[in-house]
This record gives sequence, C-alpha cells and structure tokens, in this order.
Amino acid sequence: MCRPHDIHVLVLTHPVQGHINPMLQFSRRLASKGLKVTFLIPISTKKSPNLVNSSSINVVYIPDGFEDVDREKLSMGDALKHFQVSVTHSLNDFIEKHQACEEKPAKVLVYDSFMFWALDIAIQHGMHGAPFFTQSCVVCCTYYMIHQGRVKLPLEAAHGQGHVVSDPPVMSVLGPDDFPSFVVDVNSYPGALPFVLGQFSNIQRAKWLLFNSFAELEEEIVKWMGNQWSIMTIGPTIPSVYLDKRLEDDKDYGLSLFKPEAEACLKWLDSKPPKSVLYVSFGSMASLGEDQMEELANGLKRMKSNFLWVVRESEEKKLPRNFLQDVGIADQGLVVKWCNQLQVLSHGSVGCFMTHCGWNSTLEALSLGVPMVVMPQWTDQPTNATFIVEVWKVGLRVRANERRIVTGEEIESCVNDVMEGERGEVIRKNSLRWKKMAREAVDEGGSSDKNILEFVTNMVNLET
Repeated sequence: MCRPHDIHVLVLTHPVQGHINPMLQFSRRLASKGLKVTFLIPISTKKSPNLVNSSSINVVYIPDGFEDVDREKLSMGDALKHFQVSVTHSLNDFIEKHQACEEKPAKVLVYDSFMFWALDIAIQHGMHGAPFFTQSCVVCCTYYMIHQGRVKLPLEAAHGQGHVVSDPPVMSVLGPDDFPSFVVDVNSYPGALPFVLGQFSNIQRAKWLLFNSFAELEEEIVKWMGNQWSIMTIGPTIPSVYLDKRLEDDKDYGLSLFKPEAEACLKWLDSKPPKSVLYVSFGSMASLGEDQMEELANGLKRMKSNFLWVVRESEEKKLPRNFLQDVGIADQGLVVKWCNQLQVLSHGSVGCFMTHCGWNSTLEALSLGVPMVVMPQWTDQPTNATFIVEVWKVGLRVRANERRIVTGEEIESCVNDVMEGERGEVIRKNSLRWKKMAREAVDEGGSSDKNILEFVTNMVNLET
C-alpha cells in the first residue's frame, strides 16, 4: 500500500509574488499531509537565488529565458510568448532529469493556470496535471464564459438591465465595467486576452482543478463549476498562524519582493487605540497617477482616523510636497515603503483596509475580519471589489469622478462611514462572520481541508 510520504508532486508557479505566495502555501499544506513537494520557480539568474524561504519543501529555480533579454523592451504579448517558449524547454529538461534520477518520480504536476501549456508537457511525460487558479472562482468563471462564447466581446449589458451574465444568478451583480480589465478594455491589453482565456483551452485534459478560495465564500459559483469539472477549493492560502494554527512553522509567506519595515510599523501601531487605524496599500504592482496620489493624500489628512500607508519607493516621488513632514508632526499617519501585510491586518489597532482588491489582499482581509474601503485598479480587481461590496458586504467602494479620479472628499467620506458610521457596524459584523468561516474551511474537517485530503488520497491511489 502506497503512503503519502512515498508520493512526490511537482508544483510550478508563475514568477510573480501574488502567484508564488498562494502556491507556496498550498505546497506547505501538501507537505504537512506527508507529501514530498518540489516547488519550481521559473526565474532569471539575475535575481536572488534565495527568493523563497521554506524548510518543508524543496525549492528549485529554472531558467525563464530573460537572463539576457530586457523584458521592459518587449510588449506584454511578446514577453509572454518568450516566457512560454523558454519555460517549456526548462520544464522539459527538469522533468527528464527528475524522472531519470528519482527512485519514485512525480506523477502529478500542479501548475499555475496562467501557464496552461504546462499541462501538455506533463501529459507528454506520463504525468497528470492540476491547474491552480490564483484568482477568485467568479473571475475564472467570467473568463470561461468568454472562452466558450457564452459572453461576447465587446461586453454589453443584457437587455438593458445593467448586467452581462445571469447564470449563475449571483453573477448578475456584474455590470460591464465590473469585469476584469483585460476583457473590458481589450485594446489596452492586446497580449493579455489569449493569456487569460487560454487557461480554459485544455482543462478537459486536467485531472483536477484547484482554486484558491473556499466553498462557503463562493458557494453558488462553486456548485455551478462543480457541475462542469472536478474542482476543489483549497483556500484561503494564508499562513497557518493566522488561520487554523495547525502548522507550527507556517508564520509567513516566505517571500517578499520588498524589504518590510516591520519594527517601525508594529511600534507605531502599538501606540494607537484599538480599531483607530486605516491601513492603505495597493499591492506590489499597482501605480497611481500623480493627481490620484495627491487626492488620496489629501483625503487621508482630512479624515478623523490615523493611517498607515504603504508607498513603494518607486511611487514616493508622487507624494505632495511636505506631506510626509505634515503627517509626521501631527502623528496622524505613518508612511512606509513596505510592510508585512498580515502582521498589520491582524493588529488590534487596525480598523479598516483601503485596498486595490487584489485577490490575495481580499482573502487576507476576509480571513482576518478587517472591513474594507475598495479602490480597484485593473485586471481582476473591479470584479473582486463588486463582490466585496455587493455580495459579501464587507466594504464600501469609493467612486471616481468624471476625470476618473477619486477625490479626497470621497475617500474621507467612505473611510469615516466604515470606521464610525452605522453602515460600518454592519460591515464589521459581516467581516467577523467571514473570518470565522475562512478559519473553519482550512481547519480539520473544514471544506478546504477535506479537499486537500481528497487530493492527497487521489495521488496515493494513482500509485496503487
């Protein structure tokens, strides 16, 4: 009888922080069930060889083709094609060497769904494939609908009713502007559409489909998708110390592209009253225009609450003159280049999170019970924002004016409403309810924990 520790699985991630972290967390969960995991990161040799720190799994870096190529000079489409060709070669080489050297070579490749072509490589080597979707089920569902031709581009509201999709019914909350930006404004991202729709080009050949969500959060979509494919929700993929606390060494993601100012953040937060701080962060990639940065800065100075604002070094030049000096003198705010977001969100002085609505940030806020003020920027963020406000009811959305700028007054009003208003009380109660369900999902016997166990059992049965 084969046992879990006899099973070896390869996990291939897309080399972006928002994709590496959830797949790394899932890998740790697999390792905790007894599996041997090799975590593959396609990355240029120019970058740090110690990008990921994890003792429970084996991390291997494979070439991504950009060692001697300037990615910045390529269009998005050309860069993606170059990456695919290069990693196809690297992955083939790795699997061939792995199968020749290992006594029990891996029979399963878990791969980032954006790298859908990796499934064909796995099958060529006699392996099973399982795509890992790092975005929400509803976002994946919209891409699937478009790939199947059930939703046509350009997007138009159905029968003048303001929504595009009515099946599953919960998706009727989405108007044309609430879809991911890659399908709302195709001309602005010409290389992206084949990339995101390609996720569904070969899934009928995949053994399992893994989603970084939990069944209770997207219940209607999960049931609908379950009728199409063999899907498993295995999230939220948050370090165990913030959820079920069953993995003793799982205290952080093990990856950060920027150095966090942890000590300064915690010391400042410790000095503030409970639930008095607005935490503001737009992730590792979003970039605001100078006009928007000025309005945001003005809104933060005007509001009643304290604030902790993450402004990456590349964005600092957009801050208004004397802003840092003014807020420092008033001790109303702290501006840092980067922080440990989970540490901040779980701190008792934080009462609200102003976010761009990246899926990882959304799951973190839901899992830690933090209300949100949402200001989506691009890709899947508008869709996530709509569900945060309209379906899960854990936040408010700031609205842009005719110049597509969110004013300081609008920001001030929404933050004050969440922090002190009547709507804020309802939002806080809803946030705590989702926090409880997120923890239950990954705890022993929860929906995601059962799915991970089933996935492990299925892999064991492949060997028997």
